Amino acid sequence: MANVNLTAAMRANLVSLQQTAQLQSQTQLRLATGLKVNSAIDNPASYFAAAGYNQRADQLSSLKDNIGEAIQMINTANNGVEALKTFISSLSGQLTQASSAIGSSTSGTVLQAAATSYNTIIQQMDQLSQTDSQYKGVNFLKSSTTLTVNFDETASTSITLSGSDNSTGGLGITGGNTAGNTAVGTLTSSQISTTSAIQTVQTALNTALTNLQSNATTLAANLSILNTRQTFLTGMVNTLQDGANNLTAADTNKEGANMLILQTRNQLGVTALSLASQAAQSVLRLF
Repeated sequence: MANVNLTAAMRANLVSLQQTAQLQSQTQLRLATGLKVNSAIDNPASYFAAAGYNQRADQLSSLKDNIGEAIQMINTANNGVEALKTFISSLSGQLTQASSAIGSSTSGTVLQAAATSYNTIIQQMDQLSQTDSQYKGVNFLKSSTTLTVNFDETASTSITLSGSDNSTGGLGITGGNTAGNTAVGTLTSSQISTTSAIQTVQTALNTALTNLQSNATTLAANLSILNTRQTFLTGMVNTLQDGANNLTAADTNKEGANMLILQTRNQLGVTALSLASQAAQSVLRLF
């Protein structure tokens, strides 16, 4: 097929129209995606740098989620500690009430009821601390629990969280020792039959409260660390995403103005091409 010969003016205008169309296509893509760098071809340095920032931001986001889960585990344990404190306060109140009945005609009945209630609460405390105070299978009220939480994508910074024994035995709560019986949850009415015997049990409860407070302080310190790290990672993720955005994001106002001028240029190009073709059209007047 024979080539179509164009005049120099027409070819120049055609090339200009083709360039304008290419720029329009590029500008449309930037407006559609909001990015001035959509591939490595556009700007290799910015593209790969932004990809690295976004990749690290995704990794840190996953770590932030893990920290959030660890925070929930500690909150669950802390709720368990508060419940244990309530149980101990209830035990102490019952012993105080039983103490007032010593020497009365109904002391035997009252003391037996107090011992039964005491043992029931002791059982509930162990169930709560050893079974119920867990989140995703992690229970920081058990001494066997350990959990490592990483703070960066290379696992070079982390914290290892350890549980503590918050069972009644671990807290130092016993069934009393006036009869030589120190087994947990086996308090009998004879072990609280005198004021001094009740005081012995009360002392054990006070020790348990002290131990609980110490364990709660450790939980609070770990919670503070995790919250601070989570806040830091949130800021870091935002910084990385902003950095990637600065390298690749398009200025939509600028691109909109570019599109307007390109459309105008395209119309002018078509008009110029029409004018350039008039020389060839003049040949028709010869016929």
